[in-house]
Amino acid sequence: MTDGKSTMSASDAMAGFVAEQWTRVTGVGVDPHEYRRVTDGLASVAEWGPAFLRTGREHLERAEDAGSPLSAGTHLLAAARWFHSATLAPYAEAARAAAAADDALGRALALLEPGARRVSGEGFTGWLRVPPAGPAGRGGGAVGTVIVVPGLDSAKEEFLDLASALLARGLAVFAMDGPGQGVLAASSVLVPEYEEVVGRVVDALGVPRVGLVGLSLGGYFAARAAALEPRVAAAATVSGPFRLDWDELPPPLQDMVVRRTGGVDAAREFARHVDLAGLAPRITAPLLVVDGGQDVIPGVTSGEPLARSAPRGTHLSVPHGDHLLGNARPDWLPRLADHLAHTLTGA
Repeated sequence: MTDGKSTMSASDAMAGFVAEQWTRVTGVGVDPHEYRRVTDGLASVAEWGPAFLRTGREHLERAEDAGSPLSAGTHLLAAARWFHSATLAPYAEAARAAAAADDALGRALALLEPGARRVSGEGFTGWLRVPPAGPAGRGGGAVGTVIVVPGLDSAKEEFLDLASALLARGLAVFAMDGPGQGVLAASSVLVPEYEEVVGRVVDALGVPRVGLVGLSLGGYFAARAAALEPRVAAAATVSGPFRLDWDELPPPLQDMVVRRTGGVDAAREFARHVDLAGLAPRITAPLLVVDGGQDVIPGVTSGEPLARSAPRGTHLSVPHGDHLLGNARPDWLPRLADHLAHTLTGA
C-alpha cells in the first residue's frame, strides 16, 4: 500500500511538472505532439532528463540519415532543443545534456547558416548570427547587433524563435551563455556583475553599441548592464525580476539558485544583489519591459517598477501570459523585435 501511494505521488508530481513546463518547452520549439508522446510515458520527474536526452539522440540519428543539409540541420536544431530541455528538471547528467545542446546547435548552424561564428571570451560563449542579406563576419551587413541574455536555468538554445524574429528585421544576433548558464554552468557560477560580461562581449564583437534582451533572470542582468554599460543603446526584458526576496522564494527556486551559485550562502548573497531600485533611474536607453499577468512567483517582484523608474521605460503587461510568455508570443514578440530594430536603426 505504501509503495502504491509513493507511485501515485510521483506520478502526480510528474503530471504537474509536465503541465507546468508545457508552454516553456513548446516555446523553445519542441514539437508539441512529440512532447506529449515523450512525457506521457514518464512516471516521475527523475525520468524527465533521461527521456529528453534519449529523444535528442534520436534526432541526431535522423540528422545522420538525412537526405539534405537542410533536413540534417533541422534535426540538429531539434536535438539542441531537446538536450537543453533535459536540463529543466533536476538531473545528474545536466552538464552532459548542456554540452550536447551546445554541440548540436553549432553543427546545425554550420549547415544552415555558414555565416554564423562562435565567439567566446572570459565568462561567455555563444554564436553570432547575421541576417540573410548580411555578409559573414562581424555582421557588417546588419543594421545593428542584439545580445540575447538567458536566465537562471535557460541557455542560448532556448530562444531561437526570438533570434529568428530579430534576424528577420536585419539585426545581427549574439545568443550567449554567461557564467553559470548553459554550457558554462558546469565550470562556473552565476555572478551579479553581468555588466562586466556584457562589456567583454561587446569588445569581442567589435561593435560600437548593442541592444540587449534579457529573459527571466536574464532580465535583471540586461537591465543592470543597460544601467552600467554605456554601449547599450536599447534594451528589453521578458519576465525579469525587479527584486528578489530570498526568504519568500519557493524551495524549488531556492534550490536552483543554490545549484547555480555554488552554495546556500552564495545563493543568499546573489539574491540580495537582485534589486534594481538604485539602478533603474540610470537606464537612459529606451527600455521595453514585458511581463505576463499569470507569472506570479512568491518572492519575485515583476518588472513594472523597472519600467516606471527607468527614464525611457515602457511596460507591456500581457494578462494571460505565463513565465516567459510562451503561451502569448503574438502579444509581445513582434513588438519587442520592432522596439529593438526601431531603436537601433533610428527608424
